[in-house]
Amino acid sequence: MINNHMPSEEPWRVFRIMAEFVEGFEELSTVGPAVSIFGSARTPKDDKYYKLAVDTAYEIGKSGFNIITGGGGGIMEAANKGASCAGVKSIGLNIELPQEQEPNEFQDVELRFRYFFCRKVMFLKYAHGFVVMPGGFGTMDELFESLVLIQTLKQASFPVVLMGSEYWQGLLDWIKETMLGKFNYISPDDLNVYKVVDDPKEAAKIFVKFRKSEQKSGLQEPPGIIRPSTKS
Repeated sequence: MINNHMPSEEPWRVFRIMAEFVEGFEELSTVGPAVSIFGSARTPKDDKYYKLAVDTAYEIGKSGFNIITGGGGGIMEAANKGASCAGVKSIGLNIELPQEQEPNEFQDVELRFRYFFCRKVMFLKYAHGFVVMPGGFGTMDELFESLVLIQTLKQASFPVVLMGSEYWQGLLDWIKETMLGKFNYISPDDLNVYKVVDDPKEAAKIFVKFRKSEQKSGLQEPPGIIRPSTKS
């Protein structure tokens, strides 16, 4: 009897996944102190949060940190732009999507991923802190995965900075009043994992202070700073 079944392609996925991890580890293992910045790809250039992301990445970069983003538009583009203005490495971890995410022009280190979970490992493994700008489901996923890894001691307790109190306050009230207060699903100490900030310079100081507490500093070479602009 002739076997008409085609061989399964599923086992070959393991090699594609392995290749993404190997490329990511090789490219990012020597990146130095860096901060991952998350946020919505839908943020237009004239939005106040786009400008906030540019300024935040610029101040953090100027303070001695490379910047890692998802490499797309919106907040990701703004953060890569701020990093570029600060003269530090502007890293984009791009994802292949059905609607085809376009890599932004401000990356000088660009990696492409087919699998979200490989990409998320790179965001978390090589970051010395996280900035979460306003965003949608993807941003929430990245935020809560960061918090879970810190809560469960799977990730070093790096700073998590939520930029834009107006955007985050409703969620934070619910976490405190419902998740903690009503149901006791988290511990009071879990509320201390993140900080809410509106000032980019204050955000930068949080990462500098943390590095000093670890008896470490930022980048050794001064960045080649230029004035940031929100214009394309």
